[in-house]
Amino acid sequence: MSAGELACTYASLILHDDGIAVTAEKIATLVKAANLSVESYWPSLFAKLCEKRNIEDLVMNVGSGGGAAVAVAAPAGGASGGAAVAAAPAAEEKKEEPKEESDDDMGFSLFD
Repeated sequence: MSAGELACTYASLILHDDGIAVTAEKIATLVKAANLSVESYWPSLFAKLCEKRNIEDLVMNVGSGGGAAVAVAAPAGGASGGAAVAAAPAAEEKKEEPKEESDDDMGFSLFD
């Protein structure tokens, strides 16, 4: 991440945290107040992003990878819908793998 991106990210978060509307001018003002210089397109890109996306959602999902969505099948009919929903949790159960034997105490050491 470049210094320009990081500066605009922090400026956007500061504006959002203070309850101020995130605009390109306000981001540029905060960056300038921090004695940083960024490319002229960064503040407008971040302002457009903040306009279209909820910043709180972005902060809460920072490590999730972004595109991972849970696929849930909608029930096709009234009677078969209950059976499909009941079968879904059974398929998601994790199988336990047998533990391998530990190599901690094999009766000898490295310096024997």
